[in-house]
Amino acid sequence: MLGDDDIDAVVRGLIQRVQPAGKRIVVVVPDATRTAPVAAMAARIDAAIAAEGGAADLTWMVALGTHQPMSEAALAAHFGPVSGTRRNHEWWDPDQLVSVGVIPGPVVAEVTEGRLNDPIDVRINRAVTEADAVIICGPVFPHEVVGFSGGNKYFFPGVAGEEIIDATHWLGALITSSRLIGTLGPNPVRNLIDRAASMIPTERWCLALVVTPHGDELAACEAGRPEEAWAAAAAVSSEIHVRRLPAPVHTVLSVMPHRYADLWTAAKGMYKVEPVVADGGQVIIYAPHVTQVSVTHGEELARVGYHVKDYFVGQWDHFREFPGSVLAHSTHVTGLGTWSAADGEHRRVTVTLATGIPEETCRALSLGYLDPASVDVAEWAARAKADPGILVVPDAGEQLYRLASS
Repeated sequence: MLGDDDIDAVVRGLIQRVQPAGKRIVVVVPDATRTAPVAAMAARIDAAIAAEGGAADLTWMVALGTHQPMSEAALAAHFGPVSGTRRNHEWWDPDQLVSVGVIPGPVVAEVTEGRLNDPIDVRINRAVTEADAVIICGPVFPHEVVGFSGGNKYFFPGVAGEEIIDATHWLGALITSSRLIGTLGPNPVRNLIDRAASMIPTERWCLALVVTPHGDELAACEAGRPEEAWAAAAAVSSEIHVRRLPAPVHTVLSVMPHRYADLWTAAKGMYKVEPVVADGGQVIIYAPHVTQVSVTHGEELARVGYHVKDYFVGQWDHFREFPGSVLAHSTHVTGLGTWSAADGEHRRVTVTLATGIPEETCRALSLGYLDPASVDVAEWAARAKADPGILVVPDAGEQLYRLASS
């Protein structure tokens, strides 16, 4: 664990490299669905910028991707009493986005190893392109789409337009979460994100944080260009955010914290445990506070439902109209499996919701249902002690579970 003096030294060192005096600075941070000491880091960055002569303009931006916006009160609490302007990435307003170029189809095909081949318009929040320097400050965790979160991912999807968001998420779905999550080093999704980031005409810097499991203290704070800082932080995250089990389990109860307000985000209770569930097993996402499938994409998911990757790929003409990020979320939640016109859909794992989402909605989405009132977490924990085939995960969503043999 890093002490305050260690963190202060890293932050000051980075800000000295940025040379913020008289510059327009944008600091990009995660929203409240990621565990991180955002307000404490914002205070350090603010003080370090002031010590170097102060910025001409300072903007603190929440990398929402397509998550719901934070209220003014939530923004104030998220950042604390910093100077400058606090704001959401307003992904819903096209006037807030600007194109920094197009990745040509042949380049897309090369980077994605042939999985995608359409050109991608790379749009990003115009505040980033109008700044002299942008500083990413956010945590790194195992991630279902890109291996490990963080780094340039705070640009794409963090403050991006829908084209690159849909492309990267669908690419991750085609590769599958099981192959990507918790893998270090380059992969096609990370390569595509880095390629898009290289088109941003602004100096890019990064404070990549590694938060201690089930806490908000820092095990590491890596500084530098986004690619190098992310790589160093991901190596640390791979050591402290991955738990290895000796054998598969047949049942998982993922107890989701309140930072996940809908299934779109609470689905991490499936992503992070799928690798340790035996064929035919079950993952129960326990989140009584969750009453919506998705604040942003609920209507589209009601039409799509939750299915394995092959279900969409094999019937592509029926689904090509839907955003790639929606289809990707659907397949990541469902997990591995098969589909064919002759044999139908077969899922490796059953996903059951013990949430505030009504049973009829769960069934319509092709997900299982369990009355959350029937779940006694303490009783489940006692059962898990007696049965090694049961896994209860408190504060689920950020630690990855893998088999020791993998």
